[in-house]
Amino acid sequence: MDDPTGFRQASRQIWDRMAEGWETRHADFEQAARPVTVTMLERLAPRAGQVILDLAAGTGLVGFAASGAVGDEGRVIVSDFAEQMVLAARRRADDLGLSNVECRQLDAERLDLPDDAVDGVLCRWGYMLMADPRQALVETRRVLRPTGRLVLSVFAGPEENPWAALPMQVLVQSGLVDPPAPGSPGILALGDRTRLRQFVVDAGFADPELEDVPFGWDFPDGDAYWDFLTDAAGAVAMVLGRLDDAQKTEVRRRIDEVIEPFHRDGIIRLPAVSVVAATTGAQ
Repeated sequence: MDDPTGFRQASRQIWDRMAEGWETRHADFEQAARPVTVTMLERLAPRAGQVILDLAAGTGLVGFAASGAVGDEGRVIVSDFAEQMVLAARRRADDLGLSNVECRQLDAERLDLPDDAVDGVLCRWGYMLMADPRQALVETRRVLRPTGRLVLSVFAGPEENPWAALPMQVLVQSGLVDPPAPGSPGILALGDRTRLRQFVVDAGFADPELEDVPFGWDFPDGDAYWDFLTDAAGAVAMVLGRLDDAQKTEVRRRIDEVIEPFHRDGIIRLPAVSVVAATTGAQ
């Protein structure tokens, strides 16, 4: 990457702006992503008294789900590098009365935690968006105790995730953004399972077990999907926000066309596949 510092600054700004949309849609995200959350927790198998770190946690959905397993004697650190996401997670934790959850602003590439500080790490849909996922995984290995486990998830390739691939395809074909450079961060950046496995092993972890978890995003109509893209879809939302009215109208028309095949039983059902990787710090 030519300018990782600039990318990090822009990414933080994007996710600070997305925090309101994520907070508003917390319940919808929880329902749609439940298969991924359940699989991740099964693979991590947190126990009473453990300290669990949830990286790039957004509004905290996965970490909150782990809090019951660690009990009052344990602790879950729900973290994100975007301040507004952390504040949204803290509000949610307070609403749920989760006294064993700590919400902190942490940069996964430079974790402000001591060595061997946690028993388990969760990261749902985070590493793929980072400027240097290798460094983030090395940092994860550093703070994880030798007997600890890492469970992460990323999105598989574009064919398996049209909900994300199709809008970006429209933007590229419209000449509004450049095609993603090979190896650059993005929603589908770690969809290559061989590349994902190599990243994990190179950071000092054991060869991970990979599992595909299919799920889907349901929207009542095209307006709801468009609202999702403009309010919560990260980099896509930022591109759409820069367009003038005529450009937005044309992009919206083309997106409506490409999602037409996914109308089922009165709703828009867009399939998704997440790859869950589970590993330990012992090679």
